[in-house]
Amino acid sequence: MTIKTRTEAPHTALGFYHKISHLRSDTWNALTHDLADVLRSDKPRQTRRLVKAIGIKLTRLEIIEDYHAFPSSEDFRHLWSLFNERQYAQLDKVVNRLVRALVSESYRRRPIDLSDTDAEDIENHDALARFRRGHPGFNSSAQPYFEVLLVDNLSADEDEVVRDAFYRMRREEDRFVYDVVTVRSFEDALIAVLINPNIQACLIRYEFPYKSKYNLSAIRRTLEGLSEMDLENQPASERSIQLGAMIHQLRPEIDQFLVTNGEVESTASRDIDYFTRIFYRETDYIEQHHTILRAIDNRYRTPFFDALREYSRKPTGVFHAMPISRGKSITRSHWAGQMIDFYGINIFLAETSATSGGLDSLLQPYGPIKRAQEYAARAFGARESFFVTNGTSTANKIVVQALVKPGDVVLVDRDCHKSHHYGLVLTGAYASYLDSYPLDDYSMYGAVPLKTIKKTLLEYKRAGRLDQVKMLLLTNCTFDGIVYDTRRVMEECLAIKPDLMFLWDEAWFAFATFNPTYRPRTAMNAADTLRDRYRSTAYRREYAAWKARFDALDPDDDATWLDQRLRPDPDQVRIRVYATHSTHKTLTSLRQGSMIHIYDQDFRQKVESTFHEAYMTHTSTSPNYQILASLDVGRMQAEMEGFELVNSQIETALSLREQLYNHPLLKKYFQVLKNGDMIPAEYRQSGVHTFYDHHRGWHQMEEAWAQDEFVVDPTRVTIAIGNTGVDGDQFRTDYLMNQFGIQINKTSRNTVLFMTNIGTSRSSIAYLIDVLIRLAKDFERRWEDSGRSERKVIEHRIHSLTRELPPLPDFSRFHDAFRPWPDSATPEGDIRRAYFLSYDDDNTDYLRFDNGALQRDLQAGREVVSASFVIPYPPGFPVLVPGQVISQEIIDFLTALDVKEVHGYRPELGLLIFNEQALARAAEHPA
Repeated sequence: MTIKTRTEAPHTALGFYHKISHLRSDTWNALTHDLADVLRSDKPRQTRRLVKAIGIKLTRLEIIEDYHAFPSSEDFRHLWSLFNERQYAQLDKVVNRLVRALVSESYRRRPIDLSDTDAEDIENHDALARFRRGHPGFNSSAQPYFEVLLVDNLSADEDEVVRDAFYRMRREEDRFVYDVVTVRSFEDALIAVLINPNIQACLIRYEFPYKSKYNLSAIRRTLEGLSEMDLENQPASERSIQLGAMIHQLRPEIDQFLVTNGEVESTASRDIDYFTRIFYRETDYIEQHHTILRAIDNRYRTPFFDALREYSRKPTGVFHAMPISRGKSITRSHWAGQMIDFYGINIFLAETSATSGGLDSLLQPYGPIKRAQEYAARAFGARESFFVTNGTSTANKIVVQALVKPGDVVLVDRDCHKSHHYGLVLTGAYASYLDSYPLDDYSMYGAVPLKTIKKTLLEYKRAGRLDQVKMLLLTNCTFDGIVYDTRRVMEECLAIKPDLMFLWDEAWFAFATFNPTYRPRTAMNAADTLRDRYRSTAYRREYAAWKARFDALDPDDDATWLDQRLRPDPDQVRIRVYATHSTHKTLTSLRQGSMIHIYDQDFRQKVESTFHEAYMTHTSTSPNYQILASLDVGRMQAEMEGFELVNSQIETALSLREQLYNHPLLKKYFQVLKNGDMIPAEYRQSGVHTFYDHHRGWHQMEEAWAQDEFVVDPTRVTIAIGNTGVDGDQFRTDYLMNQFGIQINKTSRNTVLFMTNIGTSRSSIAYLIDVLIRLAKDFERRWEDSGRSERKVIEHRIHSLTRELPPLPDFSRFHDAFRPWPDSATPEGDIRRAYFLSYDDDNTDYLRFDNGALQRDLQAGREVVSASFVIPYPPGFPVLVPGQVISQEIIDFLTALDVKEVHGYRPELGLLIFNEQALARAAEHPA
């Protein structure tokens, strides 16, 4: 078996690294407590027990810190020397100073000499400086710090020589400062990039073995799918190249440099796009130093933000729009000065409608905005990226308008965000709705099964209308955190329709690009992987073998298409993939900052002009420059520290889940929904019901993410609260917000959703856990203090929230008056026609369902047809669309809703419906 390359990325079990940051900090803190106890102890048995515990913790930490620059190997030799000599007081002093340096991050600003006991107060000063961040006097422009991974089989003495050589390259004028981490094997290099987020560059040098010196089961699981024998037997130069491929797969943002002692010209001529530069074996540290800094600077640049800052410093005269530009209308005001007090002056100095003077035009970028968008494409793995300053709702409409026209058919998840439905109204494309699997017990939908999508495509194929199907539109991941296997969905759909376009609404998934577990399920990564796969000779052989087997089956039997994994023809397939990101939802950006990412092989030939027309249709000619600048900075931050921030986000979510899984009182009232609760067994090929095991931790997470049709994003913690006797909306408002100031966005009738993000801290998680424990105690006291009649009321309420839940309704159907081909078996409908027909008051009536009027009409046999969108918010997807026949199941669901904001529904009047005369006229005069 050969090593997997970038185009055949193995799904490996990387679960151990999700908690390494917490393990590292908690172990150091526990070590300080043990040392303090040793110094206080006067009991020999207790002292021996504590000394043994200290030795175990030092051993564990030495393994972790071997992959970090600070503390160094030399530092650990000093720690072990003090421990072995039983100098516990001095060891306590050194460890406390080391921990302060880690907490304050002072090691990022200057070397820390742990043997210098006179400098221990410096870390306290640094900690105070960190506390003052955000204060007007704080200077955040200090040299950013990073670490360079050096892969080379060096001795300890040689390691010190190399580290010292790079250290002597530092100059005060350098924009960045770095330290060197040395590892001596293939395995250790991969572990280092997973557990050390400070690593931003990697220098792969000379010969090194495959195996790590540590026999860790976590390492074995990490490297599943790799053949040790192949790597052991390969020449050193080839092993170096394979290591570069694996590092690129895990963390593509890392700048890699290859130092070879072979034919450097021959190596450079190979198609190895994951090495920034290849060096010959000479130790030219000056050249390597400057090359590394230049590569880091290329990612650190923020073209538009830099241009806007430069513009804000220029003296200008404003003789056009925007009195607030340069702050003039504010600074001259006797009444509006509080805006400057609140925002500061810079935001007004940077406010302008100018597109020259070093700035740029969003509608026709040529300078810093153009470069900023190119950097965004690099960061997210796209071919083109575009900034959007009025939210992903607008981004979705831009893409839909660019790709489809009146009469085209779009296969669309009925539960997708309302902006997609409005996009279909604007374009006149026909909607063919796909139903997600329901989770009736929790009043929420899952996602659309692949079999449902394939079956719908087959219906169009057999009806002779497959050519009219232009696009598949799905939400990845859903509001509740259900994530598709994007690669498999696209691959099998392309086997039926090779030119099908895909729009993946990843509004809640922008962060996923920066984690190796999540990344393979993102639209852009899947598109890139599929393109490379279909270009390979290996795939052509695989396709030929599969096609021979497929041709022997009955093409008219649904099982032929639905019960096996389909393969597209490499000579026909085209990769045409679009993704929309709400950058502001999961990464750093001001509100409404979004992006469109494109991986379309036919973009230049078929879409570019229509895309730019659609972009100009929906984009303001006065875009908010502050939003654009925040998108630029957010991209830079994601490239430089996205891996660290996202992993921290996952860690905090896993910690929250562990407490909720294991705390006896919390479990009684708050049930955390696991993978198996939200995804039926038929879509979990791995058989993994829960990512977490009390004894083995989170080891199964990657197994599920590698194999299952759907997985749950663990950073979205959905909690069933039916056992509290309180519905979701009341729990959010009366308990979380009003009592404790905790904000959440989404609830269902009996669930609440807590979402962690890259700004969530361990303190925030601790506060939430404390609040939930307090609430659980309140519910416990409520029950204990209740009399028999009160308990009956509580029991009835709990029964209603846990047992009396109406089934979620599927999409019913479009009325024949709004079906372009009424005699066809295909399910599409003309939303646009129904939408605009409702503009004439003579065509519509209102009908209430809370008084039984609508139900009586249904029982009498009338086809009641919605004339508007009916959209509960949150979560923001339509229960009814214009032209849809209203079913009893839909009325039951609407009656049970507990959200107060339902767009398209007027409680005093009822639902807007078409009258029978309007339907008859529409049927007589089809579009």
